[in-house]
Amino acid sequence: MGKPSRERALPDNEAKAVARNLRVSPQKLNLVAGLIRGKKVDKAIADLEFSRKRIANDVRKCVMSAVANAENNHGLDVNDLVVSEAWVGKNLVMKRFMARGRGRAASVSKAFSQITVIVRQTDEDATAKKKAKKAEAKAKATGGDAKPKAKKPAAKKAAEPAKETA
Repeated sequence: MGKPSRERALPDNEAKAVARNLRVSPQKLNLVAGLIRGKKVDKAIADLEFSRKRIANDVRKCVMSAVANAENNHGLDVNDLVVSEAWVGKNLVMKRFMARGRGRAASVSKAFSQITVIVRQTDEDATAKKKAKKAEAKAKATGGDAKPKAKKPAAKKAAEPAKETA
């Protein structure tokens, strides 16, 4: 008998993965999380693969875990996944000290953090429809022409002064 399973917190087209106890400050981890937000999963993994940040490998593992969860647990198509959300949270802080002059000590905080990645399956048809609607709205706003207007040529700089003849 066991306790009843609770309802799923995410919609049916999303999957989540959390990486905890990463030995990096939340501020530094958030820089890497900003690289992948809103990108397609394969592009995000490629960006993390070639990033020079030390923590990028752990973030890549978390994204790959979210993709595996989406595929195996929720039956989503891997090719249509997008990193919809990636947020960073604080975790524990190890407090250490550093010896200073005259027998004093300075505190050193070694922060840990965690990252949560949510991937969402997008419909290619839906994104195409949204782009078409935006184009129509832009065409209405500009006066009915769907074609973008050509830019005016840049104004020429002041004419060169006429050379004096002696």
